[in-house]
Amino acid sequence: MANNQISEKDITVPFDVPKKARREFIRNYLKITKGTGNLMLFAGDQKIEHLNNDFYGQNISKDDASPKHLFEIASKAKIGCFASQMGLIARYGPEYKNIPFLIKLNSKTNLLKTAEKDPLSRAIYTVDNVVEFKKNSGLNILGVGYTIYIGSRYEHIMLAEAAQIINKAHKNGLIAVIWAYPRGKAVKNEKDPHLIAGAAGVAACLGADFVKLNEPDTENPIEELKEAVLAAGNTKVVCAGGESVDPKIFLENLYKQIHIAGTAGNGTGRNIHQKPLGQAIRMANAIYAVSVEGKNAQEALEIYRGEIKT
Repeated sequence: MANNQISEKDITVPFDVPKKARREFIRNYLKITKGTGNLMLFAGDQKIEHLNNDFYGQNISKDDASPKHLFEIASKAKIGCFASQMGLIARYGPEYKNIPFLIKLNSKTNLLKTAEKDPLSRAIYTVDNVVEFKKNSGLNILGVGYTIYIGSRYEHIMLAEAAQIINKAHKNGLIAVIWAYPRGKAVKNEKDPHLIAGAAGVAACLGADFVKLNEPDTENPIEELKEAVLAAGNTKVVCAGGESVDPKIFLENLYKQIHIAGTAGNGTGRNIHQKPLGQAIRMANAIYAVSVEGKNAQEALEIYRGEIKT
């Protein structure tokens, strides 16, 4: 049980959530954050974003070759939500009705590089699709997600879509998470801390409940990350997990992100699902322990190693 439980009065319910949807929004917020206000988002949207590069190859468990691995992890580990595309969730949802889901509304592959064309990622599903799917399937769908690439020559298209998606999600009591990444020919350094802070502020202006950002690539990224947390205001910041690294390093850095920089959880994919099922479940539980349960990095590492049962 988390030791930092919040009450309903601690939740920022945006004014674009109508009165009839207020109770649903609060319920979904408490569910997705496990009553703490912090988000442990298990990211499983990379099968479009990165094709099969993240799921098959050297240093990747053979378990990860099948999409079912993602659902096995999400159904057995401690998470706030599992984020993926609606089509994949529709395929596996009948077997995994216990998973808390977040539907990723837009996606693109990584085949067309920025040097060739600035990124544009349009919505492939609508919020109305999600609401209908939730009603018909009975699945535990708590929110929606959308990626924007600020600095792209097509940012105006994504910003407009994101704004409408967030507004429509809130009207239906759903949580809205924005993935916000500076990217395009006009962007010299995608991980510049000042630019990342700008992306955080954009997500706040769009009305997002959470914004998922990359950690700055500097000599002191944790200190630099504080600017993004401040820029986001009461839109909460979670950092992307990035490429797989040593679990000890990952968990220590996650603890610093939350307790020094002031972030509110994490959004992790590869550092979880590229491991064999048992290790992946323990890694998710370890990340959850830091993000949601208030554990320190050493306690989390012991959970990952199986020295502490959860």
